[in-house]
Amino acid sequence: MQYGELAWPAVPAHAKKVAVMPLGALEQHGHHLPLLTDSLIGAEVARRAEADLGDAALFLPMLWVGASDHHRAFPGTMSLSAGTYARVLGELLDSLIGAGLRRILLLNAHAGNVAPAQVAMSDKQIEYRHRHPDLYLTFVSWFDLLPAEALSEFEPPLSQGKLSHACEWETSAVQVIRPDLVGDERPATRRRFDSPFWCPDYRRHSRVSVARTLEQSSESGALGYPERAAPEKGEALLTLAAREVAAFVRELATWPDTLGPETLETPKEDPSL
Repeated sequence: MQYGELAWPAVPAHAKKVAVMPLGALEQHGHHLPLLTDSLIGAEVARRAEADLGDAALFLPMLWVGASDHHRAFPGTMSLSAGTYARVLGELLDSLIGAGLRRILLLNAHAGNVAPAQVAMSDKQIEYRHRHPDLYLTFVSWFDLLPAEALSEFEPPLSQGKLSHACEWETSAVQVIRPDLVGDERPATRRRFDSPFWCPDYRRHSRVSVARTLEQSSESGALGYPERAAPEKGEALLTLAAREVAAFVRELATWPDTLGPETLETPKEDPSL
């Protein structure tokens, strides 16, 4: 159900439902993908999840601008600073909470949005904790929601175990959503960097966070293996992401209004100790 298609008198009747706000970006995605890549993918995941959920949840329009200052060395990128983006999200959350919504999911499609979104959510949870103890503010990036065991079973197999940027995953997804916008020339940077802690081209998970701008990591603005993209991979990624989003929304709708002591299990004693 589209939140924006409701007339205002109808909103209170739907306030018990989960509200899903998709978050995207408008930024460079290498030589071969459009600036709106993150928003296109995030909107498609949301559309598929909405088709699964029907009237069980409320979906807001895609917020197409994000926190992309680390991409601004490349022409075309539009960005809000992290502080401004956190304030924008905070005020949008104020509006939803003021309308009576108590279960809200920020469904993200751009890694740069993660830190400011977490700040916005934390600040609002602290602000409303006494007035609305039943408030759940939740956040997930679609690419972090995918079970590793499902990714390992893809056929054809994925070359990357995780999303990077303008990579195999994103290129495959846009090949499904807007194949007319995918270019054939796909230069991407892959750096040999032997560290057990940090992977600068994001092809595998890092154990530490390192502050780098995109042009410091990639001359082309792309990372990973975009040349190995395939529509079959994109369809599988989008299907899996939408399924997991819908599953989480269904569960979120059942969470209790408060987590009182009665909801906590007492650990059983281990007889072997």
